[in-house]
Amino acid sequence: MKKHVIILSGIGLVGAIVLFYLMMPTIAYGFNGLPFFILLIGLLFLSYSFTILNKYDEVDMKLQKVLKNISYGVIGISLFFILILPIFTSWSAFHASEYRNLIGEVKTSNFTSDIAPIDLSKVRVVDQELAEKLADKKLGSIPGLGSMYELGDFSIQKVKSDLYWVAPLEYRGFFKWIDGKGTPGYLVVSATDERDVRLIKKVGGKDIYLKYLDSAWFGENLTRYIYFNGYMTKGRTDYSFEIDDEMNPYYVVTLYEKKVGYFGDDAVGVLVVNPQNGDIKEYSIKDAPKWIDRIQPEDFIITQIDDWGEYVEGWLNAKFAQESVLKVTPGMSLVYGDDGKSYWYTGISSAGKDNSTVGFILVNTRTKEAHYYKQSGATETKAMASAEGMVQNMGYKATFPILYNLSGVPTYVMTLKDNEGLVKMIAMVSVENYSIVGVGKDLKTTLRNYKAGLKSKGNLVIMESEEDLKKLTSIVTRFSVDVKDGNSYYYLQLKSNPNKLFVSTSSISDTLTVTKVGDRVEISYKEDSGNGVFDMNSFRNLEINLSKTKKQIDLEKSRQKVLERKNSTDLNKKWENLSEEQKQKLLEKGGN
Repeated sequence: MKKHVIILSGIGLVGAIVLFYLMMPTIAYGFNGLPFFILLIGLLFLSYSFTILNKYDEVDMKLQKVLKNISYGVIGISLFFILILPIFTSWSAFHASEYRNLIGEVKTSNFTSDIAPIDLSKVRVVDQELAEKLADKKLGSIPGLGSMYELGDFSIQKVKSDLYWVAPLEYRGFFKWIDGKGTPGYLVVSATDERDVRLIKKVGGKDIYLKYLDSAWFGENLTRYIYFNGYMTKGRTDYSFEIDDEMNPYYVVTLYEKKVGYFGDDAVGVLVVNPQNGDIKEYSIKDAPKWIDRIQPEDFIITQIDDWGEYVEGWLNAKFAQESVLKVTPGMSLVYGDDGKSYWYTGISSAGKDNSTVGFILVNTRTKEAHYYKQSGATETKAMASAEGMVQNMGYKATFPILYNLSGVPTYVMTLKDNEGLVKMIAMVSVENYSIVGVGKDLKTTLRNYKAGLKSKGNLVIMESEEDLKKLTSIVTRFSVDVKDGNSYYYLQLKSNPNKLFVSTSSISDTLTVTKVGDRVEISYKEDSGNGVFDMNSFRNLEINLSKTKKQIDLEKSRQKVLERKNSTDLNKKWENLSEEQKQKLLEKGGN
């Protein structure tokens, strides 16, 4: 009997070790992994005492009873930690204020001062789905690689001043892992130019071999490697592949804790893992390297914002009187501010009103600093439907929109794709009024059409401060009209600038439609074009004198006030960016 018991106990012990190796439970309060592991062991132990030992008549009944009692005790303790304790330590009825405060202080802010005005060269026209298609095509075009490796998960990030989707090469199964010494690099796809797709196999002249990956096995599996190298007792999530400004590859892993019993997941730090040599470095949120874009996981932020909006007046109000309850709209996206930092963006709607927003929230993806912008308007899904309605005869589908600042106007920007997932057009939709839509085959045309739509609805569109614009007065030497996508565009050349072509729609001035060669005109424009074609910001035909209505006079006065406020904001930003020494020198110079 003893021999059988020893052998079976040994087998059970080995089985428990293998189970622990596979499950990798977090050994910390608030995590269910360890109690669940112990529950499984208890159930196996109970099954062992009831079935296997009963086969041996010589087994002492007292031993069986002891084994069964131990099993019941282990199972009972496990169930207490899994089912009972969370009710008292985590139920929102007892901890509503703690859940609401997890996001921290949510500051009411000004959208224009926080988010950079739109820069056409930085607008994202490649979403994750398209990035995957482009990278797959690139990988398949390289002999030998497509059969050995596949794409890992894509992450978007800013590298220096440019946006890229990046993904590692992963093994195609167990036997490819055995044969390899590491996957030979990673893919980068520009988020602003679908022609820029690269396989990076060398950095600094040295070959790249990624060894610690999701697709690797045993001790080289990324999750298991981190777990058994000092991180059994810490929560880990959001494994994202990122590159630093020198293009060196890393995995960035968020460390988190449970702040409300068994719930209330909250980021507390970050791991940076070198997938080539396995080097692991741990940082606090404050001390994390600047090239890391994302520390706060998207699902953490969605949950915390939801709790902030739901428990605004406590648990009972959230359940039975929802007048003041706020909730996030479906979907979240990553946007970038004029400070170069990244933010999670989501719309905010009132409970029961799913078709409109009362504002939106931006959360810093590193520090979790949250800003709330009160702005009624369309939800992302409504904006997508509005954009698709403009091209319904073509059957294009809109991607999830990205929020941008278009001269102080919160604007959704999205691409319109065909059934093959290829970008065919770009759309801009006003957050405030989703009936204002601009579509075009390129960004410049889209922006031009969107500005025309804004102006037709009486919106003040101040694209640049006055100091950014060039003004000139000259004679029209050429004048022509071209119709694209149902819109009329007016082109003209001026005697003083024969090498430049100026274009706009009639939205900037009705007199543009009746202008002819030989007229003297006054225009303003921003010199930001590389092909010699410039969008006019304003137009005035000096040969035509029209009397202004009171509404026009009031509109011009309002425009001037907006310009003054905008220029004042620009000056304040420039002052804030100066060092104390620079400020002191300017003050001394002004005093003299």
